[in-house]
Formats: sequence, structure tokens, C-alpha cells
Amino acid sequence: MSMGGNNDRLMSEINVTPLVDVMLVLLIIFMVTAPMMMQGVDVALPETTSAPLTAEKEHLIITIDPNSQIYINEFQVPLDILGSKLSKILEGKPDKEAYLRADKNIPYGTVVRVMAEIKAAGIDKLGMVTIPLDNKPEKKK
Repeated sequence: MSMGGNNDRLMSEINVTPLVDVMLVLLIIFMVTAPMMMQGVDVALPETTSAPLTAEKEHLIITIDPNSQIYINEFQVPLDILGSKLSKILEGKPDKEAYLRADKNIPYGTVVRVMAEIKAAGIDKLGMVTIPLDNKPEKKK
């Protein structure tokens, strides 16, 4: 004797509502935490009267911090292997360009040595990152 319907079948539809809820929560978490993860090397850049350049893509940035430590983007590199690291990073890239950020209190000789290593690595265009005089950032208290 059969009573009513066939309730022994498996449900073949997927309930996507919990999946959407979880994805929205993860999206909000990543949106809130992403700005906190943006870190860089803190340097006091020199001030100039030149206008800022517009960049269409992200470039390689070499930084010299106040303690004369050298960074490629955010990774610390000793001066003696800077050239070889840059050569490997730029291997196979058609446009070999980079930007140099140096603290304004770094000795000139240190900056020149880093520039020589950068040029020896085969970088064609080297830009210097500065702060325009009229757009001084406010100092932290």
C-alpha cells in the first residue's frame, strides 16, 4: 500500500542562499582588511617643484630607507645582490623601468651606488620619486 507521495527521493536542487551569505561576508571582510594590509617602507622623500607623473601600470620600486636598507618593492635586499635580483626580476620583460625612492637624509654616495647597481642590472628608465612642494603630507603626531 502506497500512502500519498514518493518522499524517498533525494533532493536534486542546490540551495545557494547559504553560499551567497558566506560569500558576502567574506567580501566585506576582505574589503575592510585590504587597506590595512597596504604597507610599504616609510621614507621621507625629497621635495621638488616638478609635476607628478601618471602611471598606467604598476612599476618596480626600489626604496632606500632612513637606515640605508634597500628594498625591491617591499622585500629587503643587500646592495651586493641588488643587481642580480633586478636582472632576474626583469628577465624577459620588454620595458625595463623602475622608480627609486630614497629618504632625503641618505648620503648621496649611497644613492649613487644603488643607482649604479640598478643601471648595471639593465634597467633602461629610472625615475626618482619625490614629493611636490605644494602637496606636502601632514606629519604624524
